[in-house]
Amino acid sequence: MRIAYITAGAAGMYCGSCLHDNTLAAALLELGEDVVLVPTYTPLRTDETNVSIDRVFFGGINVYLQQRSAIFRHTPWWFDRLLDNPGLLERLSRRAGSVDPKQLGDLTVSMLRGEAGHQRKELEKLVHWLVTDFEPDIVHLSNSMQIGMARMLRERSGPPVVCQLSGEDIFLEKLPPPHYDAARALLRERAADVDAFVAINRYYADFMADYLAVDRARIHVIPHGLKLEGHGKRAEKQPHEPRVIGYLARICEEKGLHLLVEACEQLAGRTDVPPFIVCAAGYLGEGDKPYLTDIEAKIAAGQLASRFTYVGELNRAEKIAFLQSLDVFSTPTVYRESKGLPALEAMANAVPVVLPDHGSFPEMIADTGGGLLHRPNDSTDLAEKLAELLRDPARSKQLGTSGHRAIRNRYHAEAMALQTLRLYQDQLRT
Repeated sequence: MRIAYITAGAAGMYCGSCLHDNTLAAALLELGEDVVLVPTYTPLRTDETNVSIDRVFFGGINVYLQQRSAIFRHTPWWFDRLLDNPGLLERLSRRAGSVDPKQLGDLTVSMLRGEAGHQRKELEKLVHWLVTDFEPDIVHLSNSMQIGMARMLRERSGPPVVCQLSGEDIFLEKLPPPHYDAARALLRERAADVDAFVAINRYYADFMADYLAVDRARIHVIPHGLKLEGHGKRAEKQPHEPRVIGYLARICEEKGLHLLVEACEQLAGRTDVPPFIVCAAGYLGEGDKPYLTDIEAKIAAGQLASRFTYVGELNRAEKIAFLQSLDVFSTPTVYRESKGLPALEAMANAVPVVLPDHGSFPEMIADTGGGLLHRPNDSTDLAEKLAELLRDPARSKQLGTSGHRAIRNRYHAEAMALQTLRLYQDQLRT
């Protein structure tokens, strides 16, 4: 089967959607399918072998210029290719700050308008390349913010269009008026151009059925699958060694690092828990540096002083080693998480997790048995749940083992690829 997977680069950072798309495309290739992973906006960044093509469509520079000036909507394609150079896009994206929805409302609406938007020329290029060079049997979009592409893709190339649902509501809900209302209306209108949607859990499938106003039966649940190579078991601590509480996610308010620090501040003054340290890892954008600076200043003045370390962004080998050094893992997200891939990675290394009781996490814990839930946005309850695991190594090990077993049995890349392939085959038969 010839599969065109249209993914979205994340401006130089590791992101859950990029990791998911690359892992899935690689697993489909291993099954013998003919897959092209096509980056848009910026080159893809992943901590596994990157299987995307060395070309970027809808390059971020061209997309921005075409939004701001009509002149760039009519420049020749050869000129646009100069600005779509992957190296140039990668260098510029690494210097960029965090993407601010408040500044991108008009651009978001234009992209959702597809062939009627200011970036029509970019869509023409993508469709022309697919039709003349690849001729796919199916096209897979990586998120619903690409849904404006679907109409022309179907009209020009003909194959069914599948759309992944990847937590994009977090961005969309921050759009200012009048762009928010326009974007929501376009999403619901353009959803009719898609043959099937995919979510990685039931929570998000239910949520997006309402958000997009589509029949829930059109949204298929295919859990994320990890590439298991390298993942194993966490290191057993000696009685005299301090326990390690870990966080792995983007360093930002939404992911809740401040809540974890508040909880650990409470634990630091207690005598009923063993000695511990806190280690955080993950991408830190320019716009979020003041957030981390504020956290570190509060730590220096409190009971966690000298017991917190931010180790930075990690490659795959470093990430696995980091996870295997932990005794408990937590990302106490402020918002309702739609994916939670770092929690799955922690469980892949037999690390028990403590997660907020909202979004996809209750479903994840119920299915894997890999950890505990705490009241959302409640650092005191989070502290209690962490204390339970720190005080009870036997229970901690049991939860870690349960999560590890579930990942090995059900949350691996081959299972994700096989389920996705069956969905593609079903769409081709209808």
